[in-house]
Amino acid sequence: MSAINWTRKAAKQLRKIPSNYQKRIVTAVSELVNFPNCKGDIKKLVNRDGYRLRLGNYRIIFDDIGTIIEIQEVKKRDNRTY
Repeated sequence: MSAINWTRKAAKQLRKIPSNYQKRIVTAVSELVNFPNCKGDIKKLVNRDGYRLRLGNYRIIFDDIGTIIEIQEVKKRDNRTY
């Protein structure tokens, strides 16, 4: 069991996303409480620390810090996402 912590940057990025995707993202992030035993398309990032959760055209970048999951970024997928 982990706690989920949103950075200020990630919360701001989430507010700019259309509301129908916001609900899906919040639901998917809430399932990260059971990380690493959770569903979803999660991969460890190669060029930086952390993991990414793929949800449609959006990517949620997060880091596992012991008992805390820190959501660092929520971005729409493009060539500059990672």
